[in-house]
This record gives sequence, structure tokens and C-alpha cells, in this order.
Amino acid sequence: MKYRFTNRTGGNSTGAFAYLNLGTHVGDDLGAVQSNRELLTQEFGPIQFMSQVHGNRVAVIESFTDVDPTCDALVTGIPGISLAVQVADCIPLLLHSPQSIAAVHVGRKGLLNDVTLSALEIMRAMGADQITAIIGPSICGTCYEVSEEIYREVVAQHPEARSETKSGTPALDLSAALCKVLEGEGLTVINEGRCTVEDSELFSYRRDGATGRQAGIICL
Repeated sequence: MKYRFTNRTGGNSTGAFAYLNLGTHVGDDLGAVQSNRELLTQEFGPIQFMSQVHGNRVAVIESFTDVDPTCDALVTGIPGISLAVQVADCIPLLLHSPQSIAAVHVGRKGLLNDVTLSALEIMRAMGADQITAIIGPSICGTCYEVSEEIYREVVAQHPEARSETKSGTPALDLSAALCKVLEGEGLTVINEGRCTVEDSELFSYRRDGATGRQAGIICL
């Protein structure tokens, strides 16, 4: 198993998308995005991306396809197929076991609709045990300011998400809430702990508006 969380450096995109933008849906030149993705295939081989929609659908990948499935989690038990999740503030969650791997897109909506549990259910049905979770860079609990309504909705289901900004306004710590979910499922959890808003080497929609996407990539 190998994995990587990309950042902005090393690609061919320019302007707001400089440099290693991997998102085809953000307004960047598609030729530049394709060349950026091809740079990563040199390290990972074929990389399966997905069209993410903040849902909880999981796609099981048995062979690589150029058509990105519409879902928010990918699972495979096939060695040599890499899985990718794109983000610019949401959590890129990578799961691995000796039998299978998963790449999961966990934002606020994904946390509420249990996309992680859906992915774990499929991995376990495929025989996975000794699953390790790796939480990649995402917006931190101090930077993710939300309305009082959204705050109450999320905290009611995930109290560990409770946070506030430096000025004392409501905020959410999605990473803390996700850690609680994963630990409750008996997983070993590794948290990268970097904040996309605070780290200029990372793309952040909350910080910049129009921007690119980095990715978490994993291969069995």
C-alpha cells in the first residue's frame, strides 16, 4: 500500500489554479489538468477519480475507467488501481486494509449522511479487517465558521464537531468528529492535521474562492 496527499506544487496550471490542480470542474484549462494528473500516474499508475456530489454513494472499482463515477467514496480490492479523492477544504479520507482500500470525500454533508460508514460497510463485506484510516489536510475547527443553524444541526449529531473561531463565532471541527466516528468503528486513525486555510501550499475554497483541488491518492 502507498498513499499521498498532494499540494499546489509541481504542476502546470496557472493563475488561481497554480500549480498542481487536479480538478476538472473548477474552470481551469482541461489540458493543464490532464497533464497534472498524468504527472501523478508516473508514481501511482492508473488513478480512478470520481465526480463528487456530497452524497453517500460508494462505487466499487473492479477496473479503471476514464468516466469518473458519480459518488463520494471509491473502494477497490484490486492491486494496481489507485483511488483519488479531490478536496479544497473537505476531508480527504483514505482507508486501507490488507484486503482493500478506499478514498472518501468527507465534508459537512458527508459527515451527516455517514458516507464513511457506507464505505466501511462495503470494505468489510469484501473481507477487510485491521483497517487504518488516514485523515488528510482539511479546514480546521478554528477556520470553519458556520451559521448558528448549521452549527446546531451538525453538533446535534456529532458533539465532537463543536468549535469556535478566534473571534468566538460558531465553527465546526469536522476532523475531530470524523476521528470519533472512526475510533468508534475500531479503526487505527492517523491525522495529518494540516489546515487548508492556514497553509498556503494547499488549495482552499474558503480562503480563495476560485481555486484548484488537491487530492488524496491511495493504491493497494
